[in-house]
Amino acid sequence: FFQAEDGIRDDLVTGVQTCALPIYVASIRLTGVSKHFGEVKAVDDVSLDIADREFMILLGPSGCGKSTLLRTIAGLEDPTAGEVFIGDRLVNDVLPKDRDVAMVFQSYALYPHKTVRANIEFPLKVRGVDKAERATAAIAAAETLGLTPYLDRRPGALSGGQRQRVALARAIVRRPAVFCMDEPLSNLDAKLRAETRAEIVALHRRLDATFVYVTHDQVEAMTMGTRVAVMRDGVLEQVGTPREVYDRPASVFVAQFIGTPPMNIFPAGSLESGPHVVGARPEHTTIDPVDGLSATVTMVEHLGHEVQVVCAIGDEHRVIVRNAPSGGAPRVGDSVRLSVSATNRHRFDATSGARLDQ
Repeated sequence: FFQAEDGIRDDLVTGVQTCALPIYVASIRLTGVSKHFGEVKAVDDVSLDIADREFMILLGPSGCGKSTLLRTIAGLEDPTAGEVFIGDRLVNDVLPKDRDVAMVFQSYALYPHKTVRANIEFPLKVRGVDKAERATAAIAAAETLGLTPYLDRRPGALSGGQRQRVALARAIVRRPAVFCMDEPLSNLDAKLRAETRAEIVALHRRLDATFVYVTHDQVEAMTMGTRVAVMRDGVLEQVGTPREVYDRPASVFVAQFIGTPPMNIFPAGSLESGPHVVGARPEHTTIDPVDGLSATVTMVEHLGHEVQVVCAIGDEHRVIVRNAPSGGAPRVGDSVRLSVSATNRHRFDATSGARLDQ
């Protein structure tokens, strides 16, 4: 079984064959973490607590610093400032191999000349684990992810989804305290993304370990994570459950980044008097035949389960209304009136974009 001494665990692998729950998991605590590349602040004063066994999503657009923050947790980047704790242990000066963290990359990073079995075994081989124990652990990890029929194939003979599962199996065979995943589904097509997304969620339930998962896909964030940390320009915009960030976005940025289609933002003074802007989800924005804000229909999209009516306020401002497919839809060029009930309005500062009713 796994033994721990001075906070560093030695993998002896004897118990891996049962695929039981991990013996050791760990919380993560980031305190004032920054990472600068010259004048560029990739991560700027981020403080974040990730609980034991949590599935934390780091979400944001490309270049927002989410991957840099993940690499800082894993030890692949040294923070310019701040402290990184795994469990109760400060790991700023601890090598990646000693942090008890497994990394799953977007590019799979498999050895093309090795079989699936050899790829899965490799982390144990470099640690000097006995050959028989490595084989037992690899079989157990392969069974967990449905890879048993492919153990003697090479990566080139696998689909993208199968290769990603091999990368996951190579991570779980080490039984780490923390799993760090950097956009692992980005290279898959839509169907495989959905299937593998479900597999990763099920894997988290089985292993009951701490997952930190980077993505720019808000659908992944809403369906996979126990909490979501939304980043923008190296700064944390909001941390909360998927429901919290959807229902009460902390800023205009979060409001328009979370949700498909994104939240409508009405110009200051248009829907309400005052200098603030008003947000409303498309499902809460309605076409009112009697009263409301004047708009012009610019597009009507029939999606089967719903109809999305795209309207323009003035020359450029766009608003989307979600209608049921059974209801009648206006035509392009029609003048309509838009209404939002007071209970479904979100108010934001027009300058900073911050929510006004925190």
